[in-house]
Amino acid sequence: MKVKPIVERPLEPLVEAVAPATLPGLRFPWPRVLIGMAVVVVLALVAASLGSVSIPLGDAVRIGLDRLPGIEFTGDWPQSWETILWQLRFPRVILAVMVGASLGLAGATYQGVFRNPLADPYLIGVAAGAGLGATVVLVSPIPTYVGGFSLVPIAAFIGGLLAITVAYGVSHIDGSTPVTVLILAGVAMASLASAITTFLMIVVSPDVRPILWWLLGTFNGSTWKDVWILVPYFVLAAVVILPHARILNVLQLDRWQATQLGVNVERTNLVLLVAASLATAAAVSVSGLILFVGLIAPHIVRLIWGPNHRALLPMAMVVGGGFLVLADLGARMVLQPQEIPIGVITALCGAPFFIYLLRRARRWRV
Repeated sequence: MKVKPIVERPLEPLVEAVAPATLPGLRFPWPRVLIGMAVVVVLALVAASLGSVSIPLGDAVRIGLDRLPGIEFTGDWPQSWETILWQLRFPRVILAVMVGASLGLAGATYQGVFRNPLADPYLIGVAAGAGLGATVVLVSPIPTYVGGFSLVPIAAFIGGLLAITVAYGVSHIDGSTPVTVLILAGVAMASLASAITTFLMIVVSPDVRPILWWLLGTFNGSTWKDVWILVPYFVLAAVVILPHARILNVLQLDRWQATQLGVNVERTNLVLLVAASLATAAAVSVSGLILFVGLIAPHIVRLIWGPNHRALLPMAMVVGGGFLVLADLGARMVLQPQEIPIGVITALCGAPFFIYLLRRARRWRV
């Protein structure tokens, strides 16, 4: 008679969580995070220097550093270059980095909570719900700003949280959450939210093109105001999620084993889902619906550095930010001077990647 093992998943995440010293190379992920951040900064500067008006990379770096305290360069560049960079391109690339980091962090968190490598803010309906919440504010008489504070991220957060609550509640059966049911519930919620969004655009707004463009994802017209809208939500989500890296490692085991190790599973899942939904909703509120970033970034990190969440969470942010900078550059340059929605670029990259993951799904126990 075969004896079924108590632990059916790899023990590495649990070993690292309990005794990190036994896993050299995974104890200190921050050097690789810092290197990754430096690479993203270089990518952002290159992206900022390219466009309909090309600016030499060296001058773009000097213009960027010139406004930092204690640093001053001789302004021998055209004033128009400084205007283009500071008013148009710098806020755009910084916002792309932050949105990509938010979606990468949210995707890695959802995958860890659901123990499902296919979980994604869009597959489980969070992003579509957030898009619906934001659309309600954009097309209705509700003021977009109250006392200088934007209501769009709050409405997006409420919509995203409602979507994940319904999807999770429908798929939660007998104390477990089957992956297939979760994805189907998420697809159903995404379809419902998208249908209501389309209905609102057609009925309420006489010109649906700006909203449709926003729903396809774009950083066109991004300003520093958009950056500052996203900053507090992004920081709050990161502050909540990153300290849970070890607990996410433990959650890769079953619920009973995590409980025996002292983890309050229900409370932890609730906190992480709310924080991930906040990150997703805030990103959607300033950029629209950008597909597959939350799926691609965590998987790239897993393929290169493994499944340990102490490295996975911060590196998913780095990879997501870098990927979205490159995608936005492609959206600006492919059909120059015409720009295409960035969601088209990420979908062209993400759909084949998702098919590849589905083909490998038989090797995973989810």
